[in-house]
Amino acid sequence: MIEFRGAGPEEFAERLETVIGIYTAAMRPPVEQIAGRMSIMRNHGTYPRFQCYFAELRESPPGPGLPAPEPKVVGFAYGFRGESGQWWHDVVYRGLADKMGREAADAWMGYAFELAEIHVHPDYQGKGIGRAMIRTLCAGRPERSAVLSTHDQPTAARHLYASMGFTDLLTKFVFPGGHEEYVIAGRPLPLS
Repeated sequence: MIEFRGAGPEEFAERLETVIGIYTAAMRPPVEQIAGRMSIMRNHGTYPRFQCYFAELRESPPGPGLPAPEPKVVGFAYGFRGESGQWWHDVVYRGLADKMGREAADAWMGYAFELAEIHVHPDYQGKGIGRAMIRTLCAGRPERSAVLSTHDQPTAARHLYASMGFTDLLTKFVFPGGHEEYVIAGRPLPLS
């Protein structure tokens, strides 16, 4: 059985090796990028109103009277309140302001929950875990919008976000220093 368990910044930092393991299995980044990604994630844990959920597989005890094994983390999702001075927030805000105008950028980014990372281990993808984690993570958030970035390709993740009401705000967006194209997507909160 899969259960979702909330974790704050301290536990997130303690479980960063597990988080990176799932991220690496799901995204298959070049090895030289993993240390940098780990540093970015550690920093994210310090952002305002940070919240993480772990998707844990809980198995039954192996026999009567025996303790249940420790749950296995098969996915994680986290986000935080976006604010001026955060790299992703500022870059996306400028991109939205350039394309849609400052008023639209303020509407989307002025009081936004930034869904920074949502990953499920490949062995457990396609079972509704990602969707459930997003719903759990966004439940009760006070922000007026949720925003995220994902690769600008017809991926399962992009399909998931669209099916949950996220609309494309920017397409073919290239972050400074990068070369891959991303979509910036958003939707009003709360999730229906």
